[in-house]
Amino acid sequence: MTLEKNTLLHNRYRIVEILGQGGMGSVYRAIDENLGVVIALKENLFTTDEYSRQFRLEAVILANLRHPNLPRVSDHIVLGDQGQYLVMDFIEGEDLRYRMERLGMLGEDDAIHIGAAICDALSYLHTRKPPILHRDIKPGNVKITPDGHIFLVDFGLAKVYQNASQATTTGARAMTPGYSPPEQYGTARTDPRTDVYSLGATLYAALSGVIPEDGLARAMDNAQLTPLRKRNSKVSRRLAAAIEKAMAVDPSDRFQDAEEFKKALLGAKSKTQQITGGYTVAPPPVDSFPKKDMTDSVASVEAKAPVPSTPPITIKENLPFVSPLKKQKERERKRRFALIRFTLILLVLLLASVPFFAPGILSANLRGMIPFLPPANTAVPTASPTALPTQTQTTAFTPTAIKPTSTIAPTKTALPSATSTLVASPADSATPLINPILAATPVGGGDGQLAYASSRSGNPQIYLVNLATESAIQITDMPEGACQPSWSPDGLRLVFISPCKGMDDIFYNTSLYIINGDGSGLTAISPDPGGDFDPAWSPDGKSIAFTSLRSGQREIYIVDVNDFSSVTQLTKNASRIESRQPAWSPDGSQIAYTVKRVGVDQIWLMNADGSDQRQIVRSGTDYRDYLPTWSPDGQTILFNQRCAVKFCSPYIMSISATDRTIEQGTRLGFNVVTIENIHYSPDGSLIAYEGGDSGDNNDIYYMTITGANRIRITTDPSLDFNPAWRPVPKTP
Repeated sequence: MTLEKNTLLHNRYRIVEILGQGGMGSVYRAIDENLGVVIALKENLFTTDEYSRQFRLEAVILANLRHPNLPRVSDHIVLGDQGQYLVMDFIEGEDLRYRMERLGMLGEDDAIHIGAAICDALSYLHTRKPPILHRDIKPGNVKITPDGHIFLVDFGLAKVYQNASQATTTGARAMTPGYSPPEQYGTARTDPRTDVYSLGATLYAALSGVIPEDGLARAMDNAQLTPLRKRNSKVSRRLAAAIEKAMAVDPSDRFQDAEEFKKALLGAKSKTQQITGGYTVAPPPVDSFPKKDMTDSVASVEAKAPVPSTPPITIKENLPFVSPLKKQKERERKRRFALIRFTLILLVLLLASVPFFAPGILSANLRGMIPFLPPANTAVPTASPTALPTQTQTTAFTPTAIKPTSTIAPTKTALPSATSTLVASPADSATPLINPILAATPVGGGDGQLAYASSRSGNPQIYLVNLATESAIQITDMPEGACQPSWSPDGLRLVFISPCKGMDDIFYNTSLYIINGDGSGLTAISPDPGGDFDPAWSPDGKSIAFTSLRSGQREIYIVDVNDFSSVTQLTKNASRIESRQPAWSPDGSQIAYTVKRVGVDQIWLMNADGSDQRQIVRSGTDYRDYLPTWSPDGQTILFNQRCAVKFCSPYIMSISATDRTIEQGTRLGFNVVTIENIHYSPDGSLIAYEGGDSGDNNDIYYMTITGANRIRITTDPSLDFNPAWRPVPKTP
């Protein structure tokens, strides 16, 4: 049960506000009324005997930690069946994730100092008796105080590490895609090298502004780590090499402890090692903090963390991690060996059968050398060139001006297939009946154009590509980047957001802008940046729906295109329930949108005036549903789905837009690795999307609604995302 504001816990700790919520409970800011200091109160709602015993044991161990880069645990409270609570230092400041959003990418010096400070904390944790693993290092759990001091926070998922031969019990496993190593997804043993990987991934994201490819996907050979210098060429080779080594898929290829990683970081720029707690970075400016703390708090579970549907269970960790790729390669090696052996046996049998089934192939002398073969009765006749009638004499045809994919009929008699030998008679070759097949203009989208965002020039900008020629032009040139384009229904103008650093889930300090399709007429809808994003132009062209942080959390608003001061709030949720990603129905009467509730994303529907808000897809707490989009006929809503409690690539689901008795989506069988942000062509025959076939890059594709004839539009190694099909201008 969530504690209310001003609740007095244990006759000592008064609740001020809730800071975050996760699978095991909430985290609160509170006042210690005995000492008059601010503290963080971490809640555990699972009160089974085994879990309570484990929580109490770890509380005692954590209470004995004393390190300048770690918050202190000062008290442990047990309130019967209500729950258990850890009292910890409250660390004021901004977390690394917010600093990355504020600055885009960190400089090398700051990244090295942060890495060295966290390595000091990890070395301390890993050398305790018994050792302690953090297991959830990510930007949201690195805190920077107003004086620039660095803290590693959130011990809600820490565990006591026994040794390589003993099974251990632990609480819930954090599995944050991009930051968790592959061994953390399964039952393989985790050890100090697990934290080394997560710290390397955190520094990778801080220096590049991009979350690295997921460790499990890399282990399954579904993705490859993009070299850090490819994302940020200013990073030195030595520093990039150190971070990439820390992120090796196989633990034996990483740095074997945090101290080794720290030496490599400091050696990248010949920095002098400082005393423990001496590494600092530039303090955050006073006005850089969000109005309401929506980032990971001092010791909180990240707001994005999946919420388990059941209490954490005991996990046996006796097996060392073996890369799934190595297992797969071993299986493939055995299959290749079996295939080669079978081929050799078959070849021997074929050679042995030649004398019996094709006696004409062997010469008389050779047959005489084989005693068990009978003599040949007849000779194989040899055809003479003059035996062929002159009217059927053929000459080779040279298809120099023909596209390889063209279907060719050089004579009046059609050839069996496009792969047959091409022949033509001399008479016909004088006037060949060959017409190269020209590429047809893609259907849908009027003149066949897509707008999308790309980071190929640094910060993302909006580009416009012609599908017939695949030529792209840059539409925007915003100093701090632009993304999330949405067309007006007449196809003449675009609404987009800026600043934009990449493919974020929440955009702080952003505004909406309108621009003509040729890049002229730039106009700011909301001149004061306040966190407006996810724009969607209404079908009648009179208003734009969007997500905004202006109320302190994500809610959906609409703005009048002819009067930017006329803004209406459509959703007004309770605390910790957020709405985003509005999508208009084709007739403009309804809006589908995403609601974050009970820790997962859900698809909801409301009328265009905000009334009759209701959930239309019920996938349970094991899945996240998001990014709804309507088919042009208004009969179907497509949306993305991901796993909430384990890693899986995003895929597309479909549900009826009119039949409310159906509450379960149907998965569409598109044979792609990743697919998100689907957008229909105006005639409904094609869909554009962002994704990839190998998982190592994000590009723009389009294909038919059945998944056929997939075309890759962008091939640049940078991020390409947010496709938006240009509407067909309506004729009067």
